Amino acid sequence: MKKIEAIVRTSKFEDVKTELKKIGIDFFSYWEASGVGNEITRGHHNYRGTVYDTQYIPRILISIVMKDANVAKTVDCIEKAAFTGEVGDGMIFTYAIDESIRISNGARGESSTSGPGDKI
Repeated sequence: MKKIEAIVRTSKFEDVKTELKKIGIDFFSYWEASGVGNEITRGHHNYRGTVYDTQYIPRILISIVMKDANVAKTVDCIEKAAFTGEVGDGMIFTYAIDESIRISNGARGESSTSGPGDKI
């Protein structure tokens, strides 16, 4: 099993979600996240009389655990949907998962991850 974490622009989140649904990923977790990057000048900027803090970059962190066989297609889907061609499009990470346990029924291993990616 693998865990995919993707950090994407907030403006591309709906595109990523839509494309994941098209390939059968209809369940995943996500969080609003902030980070510091090199693509913008850090600090505060005035725009039309309002001060904006540009030190932190808003992003969405997506987390999916799935069977190994579905990882490549899912990563490819996220990469294409999140792409703008600009610096700051985000990152995708994959991790090996040693154990997975579904609390509601005690299922372990790959049988506990039924849902995300089973339709792929």
